[in-house]
Amino acid sequence: MLRATLTLTCAAAFIAATAAAAPATAPATATAVVTRYALDQAKSTLEFTFTQAGAQNKGHFGRFPVSMDFSADNLAASRLEVSVDVNSLDSGDKDRDDTLRGADLFSVAKFPQAHFSATQIVKTAAGFEASGKLTIRGVARDTRVPFTFRTAAEQGATVGYMNGKLTIRRLDFGVGQGDWKATDQVGNDVIVSFALRLTSATH
Repeated sequence: MLRATLTLTCAAAFIAATAAAAPATAPATATAVVTRYALDQAKSTLEFTFTQAGAQNKGHFGRFPVSMDFSADNLAASRLEVSVDVNSLDSGDKDRDDTLRGADLFSVAKFPQAHFSATQIVKTAAGFEASGKLTIRGVARDTRVPFTFRTAAEQGATVGYMNGKLTIRRLDFGVGQGDWKATDQVGNDVIVSFALRLTSATH
């Protein structure tokens, strides 16, 4: 009887040890669907605010295609690409716009596009942040773009609304050569703000 009891005890101990040593199998989890979005240009804005002669001035770009793959539950697979047609800038003054397009500032004849390509999107307390390279006038800088994002069902389709604001320094990108390097008349800081409506096609 004692022998049988010891045998059963040893067997139970062996089974328990084997179970503890066996690797745990993680439960299968479904990957969140990432939605591909494209810009609804007619219902979106990309604006810039700058200081000139002590006064704040505003302008906007008329063309800035956006391609975005996004899911708040699958940020690892999310991405963002923005191209800005710099020639489409409009500050409300033709002479100033011609100057902005000129060789000493945006030099649009040589650098017709600005571009932002995000390599990472993360969740933040205020919403999200896209980190990547911003290229203006051929100069690429690491840039973080904070934004909020929400979806809505409109006419049976999912649309996304993306809003955000950031400050960039124009001289970091060479936007200001010759006399335009001075910041006493035109400030170095430029505030960029955007309000985008994005249409979707799930893939």
